[in-house]
Amino acid sequence: MPNPECLLKRCFRKNGRLLFSCAALVVLAGSASSILAENCLTAADLDEAARTALTTAGLRYFDLVAKGDTATLRESAIASIAGDFSGVEATVKQNQPALAGSKAAARPPFLLEGEGAAPVPRAEFFCGVFSGNGQTRDSAVFSLNNLAPGKYGVVILDAPSSKGAYTVSLILQQQLSDGKLAWKLGGLYIKAMQSAGHDSEWFAAHARGFQSKGQTHNAWLYYLEARSLASPLPFMSTAVTDKLYDDSQKLQPADFPADGKTADLSSAGASGAAAGTVVYKLTAVFPESVGDDLDLIVKYQAADVSNTAQAYQGNVAVMKALVAKYPELRDAFTAVVARAVDPGGRDYGTLLVMKEIK
Repeated sequence: MPNPECLLKRCFRKNGRLLFSCAALVVLAGSASSILAENCLTAADLDEAARTALTTAGLRYFDLVAKGDTATLRESAIASIAGDFSGVEATVKQNQPALAGSKAAARPPFLLEGEGAAPVPRAEFFCGVFSGNGQTRDSAVFSLNNLAPGKYGVVILDAPSSKGAYTVSLILQQQLSDGKLAWKLGGLYIKAMQSAGHDSEWFAAHARGFQSKGQTHNAWLYYLEARSLASPLPFMSTAVTDKLYDDSQKLQPADFPADGKTADLSSAGASGAAAGTVVYKLTAVFPESVGDDLDLIVKYQAADVSNTAQAYQGNVAVMKALVAKYPELRDAFTAVVARAVDPGGRDYGTLLVMKEIK
């Protein structure tokens, strides 16, 4: 168990705010596990045998990934993953060429303990010591949806490769296997830690540079990329990602889609008259790397994409209107990709490099 004196120093961050109420509950209960359905043990909290078992399992699964041995991986997975293994198999096949021959190094593991008799709609695990300013260097927060009760290991491995730095993150669940407790594969995440040839720190530095020039839209988009690259898992936050979140939230444009809300983008018709204006509902705007290029993806609502000629015209109109409204985007992105998305989720995409958008 973590030291209760350390737990008293914790403050929990939710939706960008620091919450201290749990500290008082710890005083009354004396330990975290007696009041929380979720508990986290860091590597420092685990004994040597537990740390070794988790790390050894993680390295063994990494070796299978690097070899592309999806058959053995499936045999070692929990039932829900083994029953629908297509996602894991696709991830392995996509990344195996980059990871083949790589020598991975394991970071200190985490042990997540979920209590109760039923899955938790949203389980949150606060790992390590938190200060009055939030997370510290070695802390982490994991937020998982519909997590069944049990013990889960999080093993993150750094894997250098000829194609750049990668992380391979394994979610392991402790289950009985042949009468013995074993760490079974419960999730696999493989991530390149560079985008368009650059890491999180590079994007954060350029975000600050855009901010100093008053290009707040570019700054916010680059902060998004920096934050994405800073964490190996989409449901894990650290002191670094929290700082990037705080820096970016100050700049979040009110005229960009966010938090499920659309944003209007007007495109004048051929005559330029108000009567010819079309208003597009943007649903997402975000950066995405393609090789060494950083492109801007813009998604918008479309009634129908079956008529590809019409969808193409709409895509071009959206790209032209977007760059005309925010000319600063030319300084930050190589190309724009517009994707028309119909109510059924079908989409049609078009790419134009910046010099072609006039």
